[in-house]
Amino acid sequence: MYILRKAFIHVKRYARICKFSTQGCCRQKYTSDVNPLEPNNTIIGAEEDGRWPRRIVSGLQPTGALHVGNYFAAVRRCIQLQERGQDVMLFIADLHALTTKQVNPAAMQDNTLQLTAYLLASGLDPARTVLFAQSAVPRHAELCWVLTCLATQARLAHLPQYRERTAGGGDLGAGLLLYPVLQAADVLLYRATHVPVGADQLQHLQLAALLARTFRHRYGSAFPTPRALLPDDGSDRVRSLRDPAKKMSKSDPDPKSRIALADSDDAIRAKIKKAVTDFTPQVTFDPATRPGVSNLVLLQCLAEDKTPEEVTDEAEGLTTAQYKRVVAEALVSVLGPIRARAEELQSRPRLLRDVLRHGAARARRRADAVYADVAALTGLAPVELVEADKKLKVA
Repeated sequence: MYILRKAFIHVKRYARICKFSTQGCCRQKYTSDVNPLEPNNTIIGAEEDGRWPRRIVSGLQPTGALHVGNYFAAVRRCIQLQERGQDVMLFIADLHALTTKQVNPAAMQDNTLQLTAYLLASGLDPARTVLFAQSAVPRHAELCWVLTCLATQARLAHLPQYRERTAGGGDLGAGLLLYPVLQAADVLLYRATHVPVGADQLQHLQLAALLARTFRHRYGSAFPTPRALLPDDGSDRVRSLRDPAKKMSKSDPDPKSRIALADSDDAIRAKIKKAVTDFTPQVTFDPATRPGVSNLVLLQCLAEDKTPEEVTDEAEGLTTAQYKRVVAEALVSVLGPIRARAEELQSRPRLLRDVLRHGAARARRRADAVYADVAALTGLAPVELVEADKKLKVA
């Protein structure tokens, strides 16, 4: 009898566990498997009371020449989204660049036009993608102030980028603290539903989502909650050629640490030849133990749209020195035509300015419409919307 009673207790416990597990699976399926996008290209958040058209917003700073990490992780991704018929807005983040003390005003203008030329040369179509300079739309700064009043100093000071800058001591500008709030304004001003970011920018996008929810709770619904578009090809993990422990960066003082889009074919070959690897001659992909060689494999994967397995199989029998020549030629074949087209466009600065002016007019119309809702909800002065400008034909 005692054994039967114990068996009955275990059966009841097992039934409760099965019921709980089944409910848990159903909840998991609802939150992760249901497609949030409807066929009519809208996104619906569970906590939101509106429907928002799908829109992608991203930005690039005009500080230094673009490198291959920027190209694969940001530029090419935006162009791929453009080719899929997505509503893409890409801005040149010149207001963000002011937080860098060494920015020269004349160089800022030159860098803006150079960046525009390389974006167009890479395949960006200004008729389908809204391309503009951030400072040409004053609503960025205005919305930034509204959002700043919703943010807390403790939350901003906790973000990793600010903590890294303050770790060395010194008197830092307030712009570095408010930098993520301006990023949030950049996204929310156009009601972006998705933002292409790398893993290291996730916390800043989470702040934008937090500010969107805070605004909604305090004033009413004005913005969707933006979601991250994370790369699945490793393009946000391109490492420095001189120190594979660090990401490739425009701000690295060693120009040999990066492949710039403006580099000549010979410069690309020379930099890849000097790239730091290790003493093992075989070509393998193991970022944890062989970061230098794995970085070269990743670059070839991105340039030729291959998997690490395909690349390492093809490189079987090659030494790392021989393999570097393969990687260099793969990059030359991708970057050479872009550089040639960009150089041609840079000889036409008036065209580049017209592209930015036309994009800014389109961006301002969108920004004014959103800010009009913000002003109405917060009690600020009403915004008078202007009629749409005539379309500019860009040759």
